[in-house]
Amino acid sequence: MTANKNSAAKREATTQPVPVEEMVTEDIWGLYRETKNAGPARARELEHIRNVLMERHYPLVKYIAERLLQTLPKSIELDDLVSAGLFGLMDAIRGFDPDRGIKFKTYCTTRIRGSILDQLRSQDWVPRLVRLKASRIDKALQKLTGEMGREPTHAELAEALEMDHQELSKEIQAGSAKSMYSLSDKWEDRDDDSSMEKVDVLEDKRSIDPIGELNKQDMMSYITRSLTHKERFIIEQYYQVGHTMREIGEMLSLTESRVCQIHSNVMSRLKSLFGSKTSTMLM
Repeated sequence: MTANKNSAAKREATTQPVPVEEMVTEDIWGLYRETKNAGPARARELEHIRNVLMERHYPLVKYIAERLLQTLPKSIELDDLVSAGLFGLMDAIRGFDPDRGIKFKTYCTTRIRGSILDQLRSQDWVPRLVRLKASRIDKALQKLTGEMGREPTHAELAEALEMDHQELSKEIQAGSAKSMYSLSDKWEDRDDDSSMEKVDVLEDKRSIDPIGELNKQDMMSYITRSLTHKERFIIEQYYQVGHTMREIGEMLSLTESRVCQIHSNVMSRLKSLFGSKTSTMLM
């Protein structure tokens, strides 16, 4: 009796189904088609099999995303491309028909790549028509370069494209390459935290240069140190603040002509002072 029980247990163990995760990919596809044809009754099992197929083909998605990333600006993240590629893989699994005689790898590669490119186009702020025109100009440029053995002139390129000079210049400018960069990117490709970010070295042309401003203040203090309070006020208000002679006169209760006279006297004295210092330095 004991021997019969052991043999029965062995037969039962051998007839137990193999987990989907341990099956070869071809067998998983067969089980997927069978489960899909079974209808809603096996919907949960179908979802599990689909997830296993997603995991099996994830390395392919990452490989395609890495290849595309090499041709894109540094502001594009690999994880974003992989996420877009996974949507393409999901659509490929759902729409794959093995009866057409096409390998799934060939079919899904096109869908994955297309999904990533669609995601990139959706983030492109340049209209697609502009991109198409830029591509047409680039193809014409390469063709003429190959035929002439040199880069064509602007007139030759315009004639080949049947465009006037102004229109061609406008299209070239509109279709010129534009990229976005993250200000949090490192200025240098280093692994440690010592590298500065781009935002740290970005020039703000609208801000005041502190060193230049200090130099101006020092120079103004040096120039006006021998002037009276009224003369210094006129010079500072006119050159630093930007007030007019009339406005300065109203602040000092003087006429505009009197302010102009004081300003002229001060400038004459300063010119003679700097002239004598210059001659002294030359001697």
